[in-house]
Amino acid sequence: MSVRLYIGNLPKEEIDRQELQAVFAAEGDAVTTKLIKDRKTGKCRGFGFLTVNNDEQADQIIEKYNGQLFKETPIKLEKALPRNKGEEGDEPAPKPVQNAGGGNAAPVSQKENNRRDKGSKKSRRGGSSSGGRETTTTSDSDAIRPDPRWASELEKLKQMLAAQTTN
Repeated sequence: MSVRLYIGNLPKEEIDRQELQAVFAAEGDAVTTKLIKDRKTGKCRGFGFLTVNNDEQADQIIEKYNGQLFKETPIKLEKALPRNKGEEGDEPAPKPVQNAGGGNAAPVSQKENNRRDKGSKKSRRGGSSSGGRETTTTSDSDAIRPDPRWASELEKLKQMLAAQTTN
């Protein structure tokens, strides 16, 4: 099974993959390199990856090349962490959330959830006599407007709730 090694501390300039491959040429053709470049500038982002055949070879290469100079900078070699971001099929599909009515609510993606967390943080400046909690009343003009994509569904739910409370 092949093992990926992280190559760090590469100079952030225009480097060819062949130049990096030449550093590891003594290890033979079984070793392949991948240089990570900026999409816009084409310059090295300061790191790359080395793929070797097995763990033993990976440990030997780390011991031999870690700290070796490449274009006047010592390179850093270590075993790469497993890939999880950007690969297809790694992220499980979001499960539907049960709402109080028993039906399924629309699933919330992780990205939307993070946005919601960041937006819900409240300022802790300014104290009040109620233990730091302030209560405010909002008028209709200050009320939060529903997302237009869900406004019609929200209106239906409000009507259903109003019908239940009148019965």
